[in-house]
Amino acid sequence: MEMILSPMVHEMDMVYRVSVVFKGRVQGVYFRQYTRRWAEMLSINGYVKNMPDGTVLAVFEGQRQAVQEIIRKLKHEHPQAEVTQMDIKVEEPEGIQGFEVVH
Repeated sequence: MEMILSPMVHEMDMVYRVSVVFKGRVQGVYFRQYTRRWAEMLSINGYVKNMPDGTVLAVFEGQRQAVQEIIRKLKHEHPQAEVTQMDIKVEEPEGIQGFEVVH
């Protein structure tokens, strides 16, 4: 019996992308600044911006564990924000470089 060896794909090497709409008390509490700071600490690329309806939209690209960690931090560790709901969509990575606060 012949074994076929396929190249191993390590999850650590894969780029994971999500867009997240944060709802609750997320504007006027430095939410975007904390998002940028934590994204830079976790080597996450993407952007964050306030939306007209009072929500905040964030797009994160990076290692899956890092993306999950920034979402957890924003929901549970932000000192002034109160996230009441998050709408998370997994998307195809676009190769964004850096992290930006969009005005």
